[in-house]
Amino acid sequence: MLSSSPRGQVMMLRWVLFALFIGICAGAREQKIKTPKPQSLSRGWGDGITWIKSYEDGLAKMAKSKKPLMVIHHQEGCPHSEALKKAFSSDKSIQKMAKQDFLMVNLVEETPDSNMAPDGYYVPRILFVDPSKRVRNDITGRYSDRLFTYEPKDMGLLAKNMNKVKHLMHNEL
Repeated sequence: MLSSSPRGQVMMLRWVLFALFIGICAGAREQKIKTPKPQSLSRGWGDGITWIKSYEDGLAKMAKSKKPLMVIHHQEGCPHSEALKKAFSSDKSIQKMAKQDFLMVNLVEETPDSNMAPDGYYVPRILFVDPSKRVRNDITGRYSDRLFTYEPKDMGLLAKNMNKVKHLMHNEL
């Protein structure tokens, strides 16, 4: 047992500091070992959906699949994009159609194809491309100043438009 003499107190303080140092080093090592998981291509829009990495990949896969392409333009941290994402990912009918009937792409960066911004570069916006690679400018949301935007309250309209695109594909192709 260490005495209460100044020499004993110094020894005890050294052991406490040594133990504290070892604990800090071990904790730092554990933090360094943990690597963050790579972000899923879904980016929160629906993990049950097979997402395509880029617009260009979507166009290439569309020729083989004969399914229409649904392109969601959004930005991380944008309150409008985040609200739409939450509504989109929680709507079961939209998730089911997206999974079964469409090739899906969500983009946080603009594509060089100016056809994907027929009325401007704003987010969020959702456009459809048919297998002939024609952007369907006739399938719009409810706003006259931002034709391709949808809000959380517009999930019924989005589902209706997705059904319209599905039926147009079967009738036109």
